[in-house]
Amino acid sequence: MPKITFVTADGNKTEVDAAVGSTVMENAIKNMVQGIEAECGGACACATCHVYVDDAWKGKTGSAEPMEEDMLDFAYDVKPTSRLSCQIKVNGDMDGLVIHVPERQA
Repeated sequence: MPKITFVTADGNKTEVDAAVGSTVMENAIKNMVQGIEAECGGACACATCHVYVDDAWKGKTGSAEPMEEDMLDFAYDVKPTSRLSCQIKVNGDMDGLVIHVPERQA
């Protein structure tokens, strides 16, 4: 199982084992990662699972599709590495993935 490290805005780290095929959001919720609210449950209908993909991992997580880009308009402090964690599917190449959680959700 790939390991994902979530880093909160205050620097706390949570490392989780993530099942291939699940989403980054599902793993955050399952492991009670602070700062990931996921109000829509992963339907790409809100921006409360907004995260920043660590620069070193941007190429491995892909880029946002148009629907996700539209929802990111509602996110707090969007950056070039912003993604909705519900739209990042975990694969075997993501072992060691680092995800940063924003200071707050929109």
